[in-house]
Amino acid sequence: MATSGSSTAASLPSLPPTVVAIDSHCHLHDAAFDADREVVWARAQTAGVRALVEIGASDGLLGNERARVLAERYENVSFTVGIHPHEAKDLSAPVMTRLEELADHPRAVAIGETGLDYHYDHSPRSQQQAAFRQFIALARRRKLPLTVHLRAAEHDALAILREEHASEVGGVIHCFTSDWATAQRLLDLGFFLSFSGIVTFKRADTVREVARKVPADRFLIETDAPYLAPVPCRGRRNEPAFLLYTAACLAELRGLSVPELVTRAMENTLRAFPRLRVPAVTSTLPECGKSD
Repeated sequence: MATSGSSTAASLPSLPPTVVAIDSHCHLHDAAFDADREVVWARAQTAGVRALVEIGASDGLLGNERARVLAERYENVSFTVGIHPHEAKDLSAPVMTRLEELADHPRAVAIGETGLDYHYDHSPRSQQQAAFRQFIALARRRKLPLTVHLRAAEHDALAILREEHASEVGGVIHCFTSDWATAQRLLDLGFFLSFSGIVTFKRADTVREVARKVPADRFLIETDAPYLAPVPCRGRRNEPAFLLYTAACLAELRGLSVPELVTRAMENTLRAFPRLRVPAVTSTLPECGKSD
């Protein structure tokens, strides 16, 4: 698995009672979970994923409001505030005003996800760049970290992060998929790198190289649920419980046990998001094939 990402253990070990896994990037408010959200969150907690960062960006302002509702409803769920680069064209002054209000919510832990996506270009690049700059400015005003979406836009993203002094607040490059040279530049700016189920994919050798090399105090793990389910769940709806399949892959890459990997990721997540709080609880991981 460590070299090809083609397989993952069918059944992962349970986490010790003192180990808590954090899904650092999740869209539990997505409509994909409308039919069974309570069950999915309960399943995550059973698996040992006892805290998550709910990403407000997606579905515009509505997604942010839904993320807020989830954070108010579920213990140990926090949320972020922003507009996805896909929807940057829809960012308006009234929307920005409301997002500034949401950023003051006690459960808001970061600004984002924001950033650049030149792969799909669902919004014009100029508008993506303008929105990115606005959200970096908001993060600096509120002294909150950033959650950054970066795809096929490394040069421009690095330039904007430098020009807007994003290093003053730092944050996380979510679902990291770039190369080691890019990773080093982002690390130099004070950012953490977060790894998703992509690290388990067969052709993700570049991502696995970075996952091996990133300093022990600078990596996070995430699901990006309902997207990017890891092997052996690839092709299914992703969910927070599947975080531990990604953790198992990273643990093997870095020569750690799964509890050690999860603990380090938890510690890093708490440093990346200083407002985040997590409990210490027992956990038992269900097998992927038995999670429905």
